[in-house]
Amino acid sequence: MVIREIEEIDNKQVEHLIRTCLVEFGANKPGTAWADPDLGDLYHVYRREGSKYWVAEEEGKIVAGCGIGPVQNFPRICELQKMYSSEEVRGMGIATQLLQIALDYAKDYYDKCYLETLSNMGAANTFYKKHGFTLLDKPLNATEHFACDAWYMKTL
Repeated sequence: MVIREIEEIDNKQVEHLIRTCLVEFGANKPGTAWADPDLGDLYHVYRREGSKYWVAEEEGKIVAGCGIGPVQNFPRICELQKMYSSEEVRGMGIATQLLQIALDYAKDYYDKCYLETLSNMGAANTFYKKHGFTLLDKPLNATEHFACDAWYMKTL
């Protein structure tokens, strides 16, 4: 297993991974990452300062990924974005490794890390709480992910 920054050639595999996970959890609908217009081009989305996306690759296949990006109107808060793992590698510690890499990077630019998810993604919600994220009562601001119903924040 290799964890590395996304490369342009990874775009299609990462989009497939994310869409597969969204279908699995019934999140293939507007108001989720499903509708993000740039989902198929994350390499370019995460090229700007304060943004980065990492993938976990096993034998040439992208099996997990996660990113850090800015939150509009909150210059000292980043967002943990598009963190997904394929079913066959869940529970193997890959998500923990990706999260640690992302948060270590985020500390250089931000004071806090925010995320949005769905409450029916039970394992993900447990994972975020286990890693020090606190559940919020409402979203930080209005985003295109209006279908998300669980929001978290962590001080870096």
